[in-house]
Amino acid sequence: MDHAYNGMAATELDGVVWQKSRHSNSQGACVEFARLSEGRVAVRNSNFPDGPALVYTRAEIEAMLLGVKDGEFDHLIAGA
Repeated sequence: MDHAYNGMAATELDGVVWQKSRHSNSQGACVEFARLSEGRVAVRNSNFPDGPALVYTRAEIEAMLLGVKDGEFDHLIAGA
């Protein structure tokens, strides 16, 4: 899909392979990622696979993953 955009229906992303973490819970509450052209990455909520997809650049995904690895977002789940 050459014209992927934020908020598009995830079902419009033909031919992509959605992947979720092996740490996802058994109730299916997780985030799924799919690689798009030009290094972009789509993200969707696994509970709503037909719902909207957010599309990020490689640099945006890299910044997020580095922040997660560094623990920058740990406070979001602290005490959960």
